[in-house]
Amino acid sequence: MSDAPRPDWHGPRVSPITRIRRLRPRARPRFKGQSFNRIVPNLLTLIGLCAGLTALRFAYEGRFGPAAVAIVVAGAIDGLDGRLARLLKATSRFGAELDSLADFLCFGVAPAFILFCWSLQWAGGIGYVPCLIFAVCMALRLARFNAALDGAPGPAYTYNFFTGVPAPAGAGVVLFPLFLGLEARQLGWDWLLSFAQFPLFSALVLVGTAFLLVSTLPVWSFKNFKVPHEYVLPMLLGAVTFAAVLVAEPWAALAAAGLIYLGMLPFSVRSFHRLKREAEDRREADSPG
Repeated sequence: MSDAPRPDWHGPRVSPITRIRRLRPRARPRFKGQSFNRIVPNLLTLIGLCAGLTALRFAYEGRFGPAAVAIVVAGAIDGLDGRLARLLKATSRFGAELDSLADFLCFGVAPAFILFCWSLQWAGGIGYVPCLIFAVCMALRLARFNAALDGAPGPAYTYNFFTGVPAPAGAGVVLFPLFLGLEARQLGWDWLLSFAQFPLFSALVLVGTAFLLVSTLPVWSFKNFKVPHEYVLPMLLGAVTFAAVLVAEPWAALAAAGLIYLGMLPFSVRSFHRLKREAEDRREADSPG
């Protein structure tokens, strides 16, 4: 036998501590970025933006029923994304800016373009003026809303009120001629359809709604709206009735919703001034002297 040392078939000697470290599971790499919960509200906003763009396409093709449905879908999404962001604690300045840009297209550009294709194109170049007025007023309304976010908070009683009609409600109100015309077409009432497609009627609705957008009217926001106990049951019955009408006659229900919303504005103004007077009376009572 050779006097050479025997080879170590087990390799170099390893300490017990090193062996224990090798047996530990390898840590997963951590990726930097936002969580999925913070992205969901922005995804909803983009879906609403796509709905508004699709409404433009349907209106261009003369498919006014699907165009109206796309605007309604965009409005429903706009009511969900902000609440979902607050629920998931995913509010951000980026999301607020993206939401405003989507609102301008879905509720400022798309409804004006739909009404132009619906009736105002027959008025020639002058029929384009009300569309421009409405879109510009919608941009001013959204810019004022964004500027208010960076300003000092107002009194407590102003929390439940918007300044002027909000963008989704303005889009629903301004599409009243379209809803009325689609219902008249479904019922076969040609006289009502002719009235709904009359360019002057659509122009007046556009300009009137534009004024409501940039006005300083206090409008209920329903953020923290409390219903008295005696009105809970009638409100539930009314909501169920409206849902049934919406399924049976969707265009009539949407047209009626616009009229009901306009009818609520005087009550909203009265409620605002009542709360303002109560706040001023409390401040005077608490002031020294």
